[in-house]
Amino acid sequence: MEYDCCFTNENKWFRYRASAIIVEEGCVLFAGNENDDYFYSIGGGVHMGETAEDAVKREVLEETGIPYEVDHLAVIHENFFCENQSYLKGLDCHEIAMYYVMKPRGTKELKSDSYTQGVKESMHWIPIEDLEKYKAFPTFMKDFLQSEHEGVEHIVTDERQ
Repeated sequence: MEYDCCFTNENKWFRYRASAIIVEEGCVLFAGNENDDYFYSIGGGVHMGETAEDAVKREVLEETGIPYEVDHLAVIHENFFCENQSYLKGLDCHEIAMYYVMKPRGTKELKSDSYTQGVKESMHWIPIEDLEKYKAFPTFMKDFLQSEHEGVEHIVTDERQ
Protein backbone atom coordinates (compact mmCIF):
# COMPACT_ATOMS: atom_id res chain seq x y z
CA MET A 1 0.00 0.00 0.00
CA GLU A 2 1.28 3.46 -0.92
CA TYR A 3 1.10 6.33 1.55
CA ASP A 4 0.71 9.97 0.58
CA CYS A 5 2.93 12.59 2.18
CA CYS A 6 -0.07 13.92 4.08
CA PHE A 7 -1.12 14.16 7.70
CA THR A 8 -3.81 15.58 9.95
CA ASN A 9 -3.08 16.87 13.44
CA GLU A 10 -6.16 18.01 15.34
CA ASN A 11 -7.82 20.53 12.98
CA LYS A 12 -4.70 21.03 10.82
CA TRP A 13 -4.19 19.21 7.50
CA PHE A 14 -0.99 19.15 5.43
CA ARG A 15 -0.24 17.61 2.04
CA TYR A 16 2.67 17.47 -0.39
CA ARG A 17 1.13 17.46 -3.88
CA ALA A 18 2.33 17.08 -7.47
CA SER A 19 0.20 18.87 -10.07
CA ALA A 20 0.09 19.16 -13.83
CA ILE A 21 -0.44 22.10 -16.14
CA ILE A 22 -1.78 20.53 -19.32
CA VAL A 23 -2.52 22.90 -22.20
CA GLU A 24 -3.92 21.84 -25.56
CA GLU A 25 -5.40 24.08 -28.26
CA GLY A 26 -5.65 27.15 -25.99
CA CYS A 27 -7.38 25.25 -23.19
CA VAL A 28 -6.10 24.08 -19.80
CA LEU A 29 -7.25 20.81 -18.26
CA PHE A 30 -9.03 20.82 -14.90
CA ALA A 31 -10.92 18.13 -13.01
CA GLY A 32 -14.26 18.32 -11.24
CA ASN A 33 -16.71 16.04 -9.48
CA GLU A 34 -20.37 16.00 -8.51
CA ASN A 35 -19.72 16.76 -4.81
CA ASP A 36 -17.73 19.98 -5.20
CA ASP A 37 -18.82 23.21 -6.90
CA TYR A 38 -15.38 24.04 -8.29
CA PHE A 39 -12.70 22.73 -10.63
CA TYR A 40 -9.21 21.74 -9.52
CA SER A 41 -5.87 21.04 -11.13
CA ILE A 42 -4.88 17.56 -12.24
CA GLY A 43 -2.64 15.92 -9.66
CA GLY A 44 -2.55 14.46 -6.21
CA GLY A 45 -0.51 13.48 -3.21
CA VAL A 46 3.10 12.47 -3.56
CA HIS A 47 3.67 9.01 -2.08
CA MET A 48 6.36 8.39 0.53
CA GLY A 49 9.63 7.67 -1.29
CA GLU A 50 8.32 8.97 -4.64
CA THR A 51 9.68 12.00 -6.47
CA ALA A 52 7.25 14.79 -7.31
CA GLU A 53 7.98 14.28 -11.03
CA ASP A 54 7.14 10.57 -10.82
CA ALA A 55 4.02 11.45 -8.82
CA VAL A 56 2.74 13.93 -11.40
CA LYS A 57 3.21 11.40 -14.22
CA ARG A 58 1.36 8.75 -12.17
CA GLU A 59 -1.47 11.13 -11.23
CA VAL A 60 -1.91 12.41 -14.79
CA LEU A 61 -2.13 8.84 -16.10
CA GLU A 62 -4.61 7.88 -13.35
CA GLU A 63 -6.84 10.89 -13.97
CA THR A 64 -6.66 11.25 -17.77
CA GLY A 65 -5.83 7.73 -18.92
CA ILE A 66 -3.00 9.25 -20.99
CA PRO A 67 0.75 8.98 -20.27
CA TYR A 68 1.75 12.64 -20.66
CA GLU A 69 5.45 13.53 -20.48
CA VAL A 70 6.88 16.23 -18.21
CA ASP A 71 8.26 19.32 -19.93
CA HIS A 72 9.50 21.21 -16.86
CA LEU A 73 8.84 22.24 -13.28
CA ALA A 74 7.11 25.63 -13.43
CA VAL A 75 5.74 26.55 -9.99
CA ILE A 76 6.27 25.74 -6.34
CA HIS A 77 2.95 26.65 -4.76
CA GLU A 78 2.37 27.17 -1.04
CA ASN A 79 -1.38 27.11 -0.53
CA PHE A 80 -3.27 27.93 2.66
CA PHE A 81 -7.03 27.40 2.73
CA CYS A 82 -9.99 26.36 4.87
CA GLU A 83 -12.14 23.80 3.16
CA ASN A 84 -15.88 23.95 3.73
CA GLN A 85 -16.80 21.01 1.54
CA SER A 86 -15.83 17.43 0.98
CA TYR A 87 -13.58 15.35 3.20
CA LEU A 88 -11.58 18.40 4.46
CA LYS A 89 -14.55 20.17 6.01
CA GLY A 90 -13.56 22.31 8.98
CA LEU A 91 -9.82 21.79 8.58
CA ASP A 92 -7.14 24.47 8.37
CA CYS A 93 -5.25 23.29 5.28
CA HIS A 94 -1.64 23.82 4.19
CA GLU A 95 -0.49 22.33 0.92
CA ILE A 96 2.82 22.49 -0.92
CA ALA A 97 2.48 21.62 -4.59
CA MET A 98 4.96 21.24 -7.41
CA TYR A 99 3.34 22.29 -10.71
CA TYR A 100 4.80 20.69 -13.82
CA VAL A 101 4.07 21.81 -17.37
CA MET A 102 3.35 18.69 -19.38
CA LYS A 103 4.35 18.32 -23.04
CA PRO A 104 1.35 18.92 -25.33
CA ARG A 105 0.13 15.97 -27.42
CA GLY A 106 -1.75 17.98 -30.06
CA THR A 107 -5.12 16.55 -29.06
CA LYS A 108 -7.62 16.96 -26.22
CA GLU A 109 -8.68 13.31 -26.42
CA LEU A 110 -8.56 11.60 -23.02
CA LYS A 111 -9.43 8.15 -21.64
CA SER A 112 -10.46 9.25 -18.16
CA ASP A 113 -12.05 6.88 -15.66
CA SER A 114 -10.90 8.58 -12.49
CA TYR A 115 -12.31 8.63 -8.97
CA THR A 116 -11.32 10.75 -5.97
CA GLN A 117 -12.47 9.85 -2.47
CA GLY A 118 -14.84 7.35 -4.13
CA VAL A 119 -16.50 9.99 -6.33
CA LYS A 120 -16.28 9.94 -10.14
CA GLU A 121 -14.17 12.76 -11.55
CA SER A 122 -14.80 14.50 -14.85
CA MET A 123 -12.18 16.23 -16.97
CA HIS A 124 -12.80 19.74 -18.33
CA TRP A 125 -10.87 21.63 -21.00
CA ILE A 126 -11.34 25.28 -20.04
CA PRO A 127 -10.33 28.00 -22.53
CA ILE A 128 -7.48 29.96 -20.92
CA GLU A 129 -9.06 33.26 -21.99
CA ASP A 130 -12.29 32.32 -20.13
CA LEU A 131 -10.71 30.91 -16.97
CA GLU A 132 -11.84 33.84 -14.79
CA LYS A 133 -15.47 32.82 -15.48
CA TYR A 134 -14.93 29.54 -13.61
CA LYS A 135 -14.48 28.71 -9.95
CA ALA A 136 -11.15 26.96 -10.46
CA PHE A 137 -8.18 26.31 -8.22
CA PRO A 138 -5.39 27.22 -8.06
CA THR A 139 -6.47 30.81 -8.51
CA PHE A 140 -3.08 31.85 -9.92
CA MET A 141 -3.51 29.73 -13.06
CA LYS A 142 -5.09 32.33 -15.40
CA ASP A 143 -2.43 34.98 -14.77
CA PHE A 144 0.30 32.37 -14.92
CA LEU A 145 -0.85 30.98 -18.27
CA GLN A 146 -1.14 34.43 -19.84
CA SER A 147 2.40 35.62 -19.08
CA GLU A 148 5.96 34.66 -19.93
CA HIS A 149 8.12 32.84 -17.39
CA GLU A 150 11.73 31.95 -16.82
CA GLY A 151 12.82 29.37 -14.31
CA VAL A 152 10.66 28.13 -11.47
CA GLU A 153 8.23 30.52 -9.77
CA HIS A 154 7.35 30.45 -6.09
CA ILE A 155 3.72 31.41 -5.52
CA VAL A 156 1.99 31.69 -2.14
CA THR A 157 -1.79 31.92 -1.91
CA ASP A 158 -3.84 32.28 1.24
CA GLU A 159 -7.54 31.57 0.75
CA ARG A 160 -8.31 31.46 4.50
CA GLN A 161 -11.00 33.90 5.59
